[in-house]
Amino acid sequence: MMSDFRPHTPDAAGDLTTPRGLYFALLQPDPSPEARSAGQAYLARQLEATASLPCELPEQPEALMTWMDQQAAQVGDAYQAYLEERKAGAPRRYFQTKSHALYFLKSVAPTKAVDGAWLYGLLQRWNDARFYPLIRIYLEELGDGDPEKNHVLLYKKLLATHGCEGWEQLDDSFFVQGALQLALGYGADQYLPEVIGFNLGYEMLPLHLLITAYELNELGIDPYYFTLHITVDNPSTGHARKAVQGVMEALPLLGDSDSFWQRLCNGYRLNSLGAGTCSVIEHFNLDQEVVAMLAAKSEAGRYVHSDYCRIGGHTVNEWLATPDRISEFLAALEAHGWIRRNQPPENSRFWRLIEGERAEMFGVFTAYEQQLLHDWIAGESALHAEARPNGERSGLRKRQPTFRAKQRMLERLAGQPNRSAHRSPGLAEALSSANPEGMPGSDFDSEEAALASQLKAQPDREAVMNTLVAQLAPALHATPAGLKATQLFARLLG
Repeated sequence: MMSDFRPHTPDAAGDLTTPRGLYFALLQPDPSPEARSAGQAYLARQLEATASLPCELPEQPEALMTWMDQQAAQVGDAYQAYLEERKAGAPRRYFQTKSHALYFLKSVAPTKAVDGAWLYGLLQRWNDARFYPLIRIYLEELGDGDPEKNHVLLYKKLLATHGCEGWEQLDDSFFVQGALQLALGYGADQYLPEVIGFNLGYEMLPLHLLITAYELNELGIDPYYFTLHITVDNPSTGHARKAVQGVMEALPLLGDSDSFWQRLCNGYRLNSLGAGTCSVIEHFNLDQEVVAMLAAKSEAGRYVHSDYCRIGGHTVNEWLATPDRISEFLAALEAHGWIRRNQPPENSRFWRLIEGERAEMFGVFTAYEQQLLHDWIAGESALHAEARPNGERSGLRKRQPTFRAKQRMLERLAGQPNRSAHRSPGLAEALSSANPEGMPGSDFDSEEAALASQLKAQPDREAVMNTLVAQLAPALHATPAGLKATQLFARLLG
């Protein structure tokens, strides 16, 4: 099993007044009271900031199902129009190059690393049938405990495949949405209508998800994480319909239902905050990314180069000693023939130093950083280039199986239907499956054994469920014990 997705940064629980600091403070196994309180204050500010924004929800909740169907039809029509444009020869709408797409994957990582977190607080209501549709959404975000379908683990693998690590150091603006989702997850008692409204907006199938999956696949990037969301968010049987069902179940039959609906609409508006798909894509600037990447590399690189080679009158170490001069350094490399822009990168001596196992700078740059350099050197010749099925160096890896083939493969490996269709087992039966093999064989296995011992010490079903809830927290559900806890919780929930 894979390890968890918790980022380990020196300032993980830093300034609670910034989105990034709050994000890492809440992305802990058991966030401190100070972090939780800061999360509630953050939510209050964000709700105030969005109060005047328009809301596309119908005026009455009774019209919600019709509204959802209309939204789905509009998205479907728009996607078909996009496909017709592409068939007629239009270029990709989102990603000019593969490095552009990888920049997007890295930039949205703070949000993807807490996928589903806004619903975590509802698990405490596991014994209330009104919240079953919403709890099922959360469990399905967690893959029902299957590491091959846990959304956070899927995204972690996608980032690792393409060398997109280091997202923990992104600017505050990229953490706004993730911090918001974590704050909702730990604030469900105070902000229940807002949580339900936010979920309603998040689970509607957006056009950008369809286009993103299509263009990632074109560029040789496995789109399975995104196509999985397309299938599970469908308005017929998926999360979109469950989200609407969750709204209708939660609406109070007695009391002020109008106030509940207005608060729900306020939560829906929160989806507009932070760096979204389209804004992240538009933010990309290849020149700036290359310069920023090399400036970050210069911190270590300025000490390790020999002085026998001088470029533009300076040694490499001298150039790298001043990160503000990286643009001048690149210009000098180009002027002296080390880099030949707008040509195949293989024609550049600088590229040959970093590409290939016997290259002198092999391992210095991650796959993502190499892709940035590749596309920057190639220039116009890299724009709108299609993926090459043989995986030859345009920065593309060997093409992955299509998402449909991968889904079929995963289903065969699983060898069983969706756990939500299983009968609800007895408590003793479920607990006996927590550690069926007895003594652990590794440190990872010992986490599951410790969970099993803890569960067997609980006096009743309620205590067992509450113990499992703690392991399904945003920071824990992707750990070995968290995955096992998710499986057990889903089975006992029935």
